[in-house]
Amino acid sequence: MTETAQHPTIPLETRRRPPAVMARDAGVFADTMTTRRSVREFAPDPVPEGVIEAAVRAAASAPSGANLQPWRFVVVTDPERRRRLREAAEAEEREFYSHRAPAEWLDVIAPIGTDWRKPFLEIAPVVIVIFEVHQGPRTPKPYYVKESVGIAVGLLIAALHHAGLATLTHTPSPMRFLNEVCGRPPEERPYLVMPVGYPAADARVPDLSRKPLTEVMVRC
Repeated sequence: MTETAQHPTIPLETRRRPPAVMARDAGVFADTMTTRRSVREFAPDPVPEGVIEAAVRAAASAPSGANLQPWRFVVVTDPERRRRLREAAEAEEREFYSHRAPAEWLDVIAPIGTDWRKPFLEIAPVVIVIFEVHQGPRTPKPYYVKESVGIAVGLLIAALHHAGLATLTHTPSPMRFLNEVCGRPPEERPYLVMPVGYPAADARVPDLSRKPLTEVMVRC
């Protein structure tokens, strides 16, 4: 890469590790992530100081189109705001499940057992609302927004799971009410709602399986 006055560069800080160590660490990380499950039953216990900040910092290291970093992570801990968030989400979800959801979608999610009730939005001690940042009075036009934000959310989930916390990806439909609840400007568009915390002591998850590596990985 050619350096110019407008585009300075710095040396890449990296070191090559022994292949055996790389394989070991990759395997340990994969084993850790395969224990991750989406949780809908949370304990109200507070999360340790600094964990959410570190996880968001990891998420914000994600690559993005033109390095414009078109994301905003709104960390909601105030009980009253979480209550408002739940009430607004349940109002939208009740309408969705009753009238707008296609029958085929309801059939697909039937084994998971979800419905319009979202108590986790109020019980979980932290709810992170992720917004896409589009062009506005103080923000430039972004590129590959959904791809960029999606990668960042993946890193956020991995960081929180690595720290020992449970998460859930929740996408109420529609989501514009989140701008009002979170006090965000119109150029920020809701992408995802993520309750975060410890799972409840008696939490249960659906008995689901993941596709084997031979089915999801192709060599060519």
